[in-house]
Amino acid sequence: MSTDRLETFSDGVFAIAITLLVLGIAVPPPGGSLGAELLRLWPAYLTYVVSFLVIGAIWINHHAMFRRVVYADAALLALNLLQLMVFAFLPFPTAVLAQAFLRGTDEGIAAAFYGATLALGGVFVNAVWRYAAHRRRLLSRDVTEQQARQIGRRYLLGPLVYAAAAGVGLVLPWLAVLLFAGINGFYLWPRGVDRVALEDPPESPRNDGENEAKTAIE
Repeated sequence: MSTDRLETFSDGVFAIAITLLVLGIAVPPPGGSLGAELLRLWPAYLTYVVSFLVIGAIWINHHAMFRRVVYADAALLALNLLQLMVFAFLPFPTAVLAQAFLRGTDEGIAAAFYGATLALGGVFVNAVWRYAAHRRRLLSRDVTEQQARQIGRRYLLGPLVYAAAAGVGLVLPWLAVLLFAGINGFYLWPRGVDRVALEDPPESPRNDGENEAKTAIE
């Protein structure tokens, strides 16, 4: 099968996850100074922005990946579903992180939990790509072996940095937040995602691996 339905479903999950982030920002309770209470919520605003950029970067790179992955089989659908499960969960650790900073307690645990969630999501992103790129079975013919390896190395950076940031967060939670923002700045930068991914895909026949996968799934 083509990847059209996979991408449409994924876009819907990303859209819902990125919308749910705002629910982690609680309305100030009545009785106090509204201005002061709104200012006091600045950690919630910060974590909202960071997570919004995280999901945005993931969505952009997901689009870039499936410009090159032009066919999907049952295993790829399952792996993609697992990564969506993790990223749809992200509003929860975002809210946990914001509340920890608002209370001034357990910030390290909250930062590590947030980072571990992102690292797990990154593992599944890599699993999707490496499965699709194995022997180029699900890739477009215009993707060379060298390009596939380069893309794989770039994706590998995400879970490694997130895991490291989770460890740092146990001791220096604010530094971990900066690392979370930094890695997604990389992926949002034009060199972090292929510019050509945003162009119209070339008209190219599927490779032999795609035909074999299609035969197997049918």
